[in-house]
Amino acid sequence: MKAVVITTPGDPEVLRLQEVEDPKLEDDHVLIKIAATALNRADTLQRKGMYPPPKGASEYPGLECSGTIEAVGKGVSRWKVGDQVCALLAGGGYAEKIAVPAGQVLPVPAGISLKDAASFPEVACTVWSTVFMMSHLTAGETFLIHGGSSGIGTFAIQMAKYYGARVFVTAGSEEKLAACKDLGADVCINYKTEDFVARVKEETAGKGVDVILDCVGAPYFQRNLDSLNFDGRLFIIGFQSGAVTQVDLRGLLARRLTVQAAGLRKRSTENKAAIVSEVEKKV
Repeated sequence: MKAVVITTPGDPEVLRLQEVEDPKLEDDHVLIKIAATALNRADTLQRKGMYPPPKGASEYPGLECSGTIEAVGKGVSRWKVGDQVCALLAGGGYAEKIAVPAGQVLPVPAGISLKDAASFPEVACTVWSTVFMMSHLTAGETFLIHGGSSGIGTFAIQMAKYYGARVFVTAGSEEKLAACKDLGADVCINYKTEDFVARVKEETAGKGVDVILDCVGAPYFQRNLDSLNFDGRLFIIGFQSGAVTQVDLRGLLARRLTVQAAGLRKRSTENKAAIVSEVEKKV
């Protein structure tokens, strides 16, 4: 088959379409003929040599795909040849075929084209696992999303609104904030012209929000803690502006705050299957 190979760490020019070996089909895997893949920030980091795939995963980029099942392993009963699916991958989406554990495969959502479905698994599994499974966002709570106009942000806005939360977002332009508002965001904050901590306190009568989803990292860490309500939960999914900071721990104790962080790629097959199962039922 053909795959996009990172010939050496670097800029996009290091990517080459090359002939490579077909993937091996294990008993609990399905073989997908790929129709489309998606571009995630992790792919650009991997291309630069900063985000290697987990041990045993495909060396090619691509954390999700859509396509048609071409073969099924001996231990797979749910899926059959010809099914149109999308899948969460640890790598390998930038290729003609991929063998993936059956538990990481989803049916193409109703009303979504096969091509567009390629961009569903990574964002859906990330948002559902962090915001709902681990941070336990519930109806009536307040939720702040940094990078509201990003792929994660736009998906999180819609899911949180559907489940009855009041949604705050930050973004860096009025155009981006308008897009967030169109998707249902209640409070839109331009972080370049406004202090999000002050605005959050103003909009919540001084209490703060219940859950924050953050991809910025170090510069926002203390400010995020300052923006949380009692029993508030901060979930970190990225460090785009730095990973090292100082923090005043007293707020954690005084307001019973929880700080969590997680990625999706290096989770176990069993953990990914549990997330994918919930996404199919609830997203």
